[in-house]
Amino acid sequence: MSFKVELLSITEEAEKVIELAGRTSYQSFKNITKDSSRKFIKNIIKMGHLSVLEHAYATFKISGVSRSLTHQLVRHRLASFTQQSQRYVDESNFNYVIPDSIKNNSKAKKIFNDFMSYTKDVYRELRELNILKEDARYILPNAINTEIVISANLREFRHIFKLRCDIHAQWEIRLVAIEMLKILKEKVPSVFEDFLIDEEKKIATSPYSD
Repeated sequence: MSFKVELLSITEEAEKVIELAGRTSYQSFKNITKDSSRKFIKNIIKMGHLSVLEHAYATFKISGVSRSLTHQLVRHRLASFTQQSQRYVDESNFNYVIPDSIKNNSKAKKIFNDFMSYTKDVYRELRELNILKEDARYILPNAINTEIVISANLREFRHIFKLRCDIHAQWEIRLVAIEMLKILKEKVPSVFEDFLIDEEKKIATSPYSD
């Protein structure tokens, strides 16, 4: 599959913000040094004091994924979402995601592609009959490509990665979650360094609870 994960924004100096917030609880500001954030954040994650991670946010744009994926992603209630609207966007020439299990089976792939082609034809016919996009969309499948923007605090992203990078998560959302994790491991390493990515299995795990 071909998808894109783009970081749109992240709290400036997020690790310092988290440390400052956390040390407010202990009134231990005298212990702040140039390099103290990493050790401080590592300790609060180990102790499970994760509420201070909520002071930093990140926003991603995800494109080229299916609505099957976004139906799962929006279940994370402590995040904000904005998604491409099928009510306002014309889907006459939609693209779609094909699972590998179907793509690698020639008979199944033909059935799948034939159905998608038929669906496109029906959608176009409905539009030609002056059926509104908001009503014509009722025939569109979950495989159709979409774009979505997600904003969440870093604690919530840890929770998302704990669930969606797991081997039991569905393959599509797992691949997307791992890409977001890779970006955040680079931007705020102290918050996500405990997540270990297995590139071969395409999973990520952490020894700590979310």
